[in-house]
Amino acid sequence: MSDKKTAILKYDGKEYELPVITGTEGETGIDVTQLRAQSGLITYDPGFANTGSCTSNITFVDGENGILRYRGYPIEELAEHGTFTETAWLLIFGELPKKEDLTRFSALLTAEELIHEDLRHHFEGFPTHKNQPMAILSAVINALGSYHPDLYDINNKSEFFLAVGKIISKVRTISAFSYRKSIGRPFVYPDPDLSYCHNFLHMMFSIPYKQYDPPREAVKALSLIFQLHADHEQNCSTSTVRMVGSTQANIFASVSSGICALWGRLHGGANAAVISMLESIYNGNYTIDEYIEKVKNRECRLMGFGHRIYKSFDPRAKILKKATHELLEQGFSDHLLEIAMKLEERALSDDYFVERKLYPNVDFYSGIILRALGIPVSMFPVMFAIGRMPGWIAHWYEDYTNPKTRINRPRQIYTGETTRHYVPIDFRK
Repeated sequence: MSDKKTAILKYDGKEYELPVITGTEGETGIDVTQLRAQSGLITYDPGFANTGSCTSNITFVDGENGILRYRGYPIEELAEHGTFTETAWLLIFGELPKKEDLTRFSALLTAEELIHEDLRHHFEGFPTHKNQPMAILSAVINALGSYHPDLYDINNKSEFFLAVGKIISKVRTISAFSYRKSIGRPFVYPDPDLSYCHNFLHMMFSIPYKQYDPPREAVKALSLIFQLHADHEQNCSTSTVRMVGSTQANIFASVSSGICALWGRLHGGANAAVISMLESIYNGNYTIDEYIEKVKNRECRLMGFGHRIYKSFDPRAKILKKATHELLEQGFSDHLLEIAMKLEERALSDDYFVERKLYPNVDFYSGIILRALGIPVSMFPVMFAIGRMPGWIAHWYEDYTNPKTRINRPRQIYTGETTRHYVPIDFRK
């Protein structure tokens, strides 16, 4: 007998012994990879809330206790002491960068910040007045691979390093260009003397003959937004990247699929929904108390509260709440902040929300910070995508280098018609 733990499934008079997998943080799962072969059964789990699609060394989330760690490092420590580029290196390459690593990585990001001039023509195909920055971002990132066909098949670490630099650097340029396209302003090229986040704000808001010079607090807040969104385990967009990557699709196409998944209102659009809710209250459509009652009567949702994973609190929300106040103390203002504070206070003092563990999540404060920085709501999902890019790349590469990776192919329980036979059109009822 093996010393390893197993689970016993009893069905139709037979028993099936299923291995139990235990992770480094004590998480356990039942291995059902041989279940269908042995018994003819499959598991049924809509939304995959109880299904582990892979093992991973990248990110650990403990929703019950409000824990988020990148490669073992608590998100609180990374947010306090690190930067987005450091965090990107950590997620993708597995360790915090040494000084020479960070210097080399920063140099690569600077060298790769420009896009091929022919790529600019892709922007011209999108209408200005009904512009969707996420549509542009996904399309241009996918097209980016065509300009680097040598990286379609990555065969060594140096090629992967180069691909990482191209994507992480160019995604901010493409994102800023998509915004400029949407408002009919000329593109602003990146400045090699600026840091990653400072450069992005420069490309977003500078105008000819007048360069935008954001305060240090704004650059820090943007870096924090990107850090806190850099990865979050097997969420919808990350799982999409891994699924597409399992077909051996190239890295550009795979992360582009993540952008498309992130576009959804229930995923990357959640912080925009928070702003819409706060504006509705600000415009006098409801008082805070009236809105709270509508939520309790299930007539609407309290956007930015609760999380599918976090059942106590979202550690990212705590960090962003502090950052929001620090930013606004430096002179950045937003008329929705006071409403957000009162709404949070009101909700957290109501037993209805406390009993259901509906606490503010990362979306509640990220939208306010982005507004304070001058980022329009249409660009919120794009900001999410820039931040999430290191996590997507890390997960793609983890699968890409795993010799046991198989093309993803979920099963289903068929509930349609049983066998029927073709009826000529003149005899159909």
